[in-house]
Amino acid sequence: MRKAALALGLIGVAGCSLAPHHVRPPMPTPPVYLVPADSADSSGVTRGDSSGVRAADIGWREFFRDPRLDALIAAALVHNRDLAVSVAQIEEARGLYRIQNADRLPSLAGTAGAARTHTGAAGTGVPNATSATFDRYSVGVAVPAFELDFWGRVRNLSEAARSQYLATVQAQRAFRLSLIQDVASAYLGAVEADEEIRVAESAVASRREGVRIAKVRLDAGITSGLDYYQSQTLLTQAEAAVASLRLFRAQQNNLLFVLVGGPIPDSLPNALPLADQVNPVVIAAGLPSELLLARPDIIAAEERLRAAEADVGAARAAYFPSISLTGNLGYASTDLNNLVGKDGLTWSFGPSISLPIFNHGRLAGNSTVAKARQQIAIADYERTIQVAFQEVSNALAGRRFLAEQVAAEERGAVAQRELASLANIRYREGVVGYLEVLDAERNLFAAEQALLQLRRVEADNLVALYTALGGGALEAHEGTAPAIERH
Repeated sequence: MRKAALALGLIGVAGCSLAPHHVRPPMPTPPVYLVPADSADSSGVTRGDSSGVRAADIGWREFFRDPRLDALIAAALVHNRDLAVSVAQIEEARGLYRIQNADRLPSLAGTAGAARTHTGAAGTGVPNATSATFDRYSVGVAVPAFELDFWGRVRNLSEAARSQYLATVQAQRAFRLSLIQDVASAYLGAVEADEEIRVAESAVASRREGVRIAKVRLDAGITSGLDYYQSQTLLTQAEAAVASLRLFRAQQNNLLFVLVGGPIPDSLPNALPLADQVNPVVIAAGLPSELLLARPDIIAAEERLRAAEADVGAARAAYFPSISLTGNLGYASTDLNNLVGKDGLTWSFGPSISLPIFNHGRLAGNSTVAKARQQIAIADYERTIQVAFQEVSNALAGRRFLAEQVAAEERGAVAQRELASLANIRYREGVVGYLEVLDAERNLFAAEQALLQLRRVEADNLVALYTALGGGALEAHEGTAPAIERH
């Protein structure tokens, strides 16, 4: 009998599955990245390049050149509160998987009991009988109701829980990459603000000197009040710019405080200038199909699709009979001293079957919900791929054209600097009015600020390209490798 029960149990464990076979949907994007060309061909685009180093082969410590930024990212990966939540969610998902997976194997429970029964004389139904008291003791092991998984319902529920767990792991990795990018972006914004403040403060000092000279010339009757008040206008504009930039720097530092998870230590290395933040390593774009294995968010979306498919299998299996097995093995005796022995051996075994007959459409509704969620998961998976394709394509276009913008803005700033110098010389010689100086100084200040902003945008874009291609994904999940991998 025990052999038969074991055989039935093995059959249940190895039951069939009614879940749809997992097949990755076709790529919902072009086979290569489409980046605008310098001179458009017939299609108006050039194909994404494959030269350079793969982003996945570059750790974030190698990619970022600024030691101060490295220290901030390392601190964020330890202390960020949202990251702590995502790590805890992994443990939650792992626990839920273990709970669900435990249903695939029978559980054993130890049992022990003692009972005293008293029977009165009248209760025996025997004439002239006397009352009696009986003691009964028992000990053994029992198998509670164990479902023989012929149709794969339990196995599919376990597979769904495992896929949800693996999706949570990948979501946590994706969040770490996003955190690295957010810290870098906030840091570059703070560095930009510092450099813009230095330019603005230099302009304030220069324009204060201009106001002093204009006042001397006004008092001497050399110039009119128009020149004096125009010089004051230049000064107030620069002072307002300094105040605005200091506000922006404070906001960026407050953002870094939240991202890092605590105050920024004063002992960190000095920041590199914006011009040195750009990593000279050329990152190879590769093919969009490589994102399927490089981007944690895409892997997580595929795991959620697997979970939805398993839920469809479980919903289909609910239409079939459910067969459960119960049993126990142990000893029972009225004498505690002789409880364990051949004469006291007891066992029982019994299967039960439950067949759905009429459930008011509940099973059909569950099946409809499962299939709808599968379609949602497919759409979510395809959308995730398309968003990744867009992010990489945008970053590739930015890498091409932002470098050109920075170079052009650098030439423009040099020209504006020379123009402002000449305007001041011409004004001191009395050739032109102060209005020409005013325009030249305004244009120079705007060109210098624009150059710094473009340098920050260029560095930001390269960080976006690095993370969009899955760079740092391997290094980003140190210490959080899952105990359960998909094979």
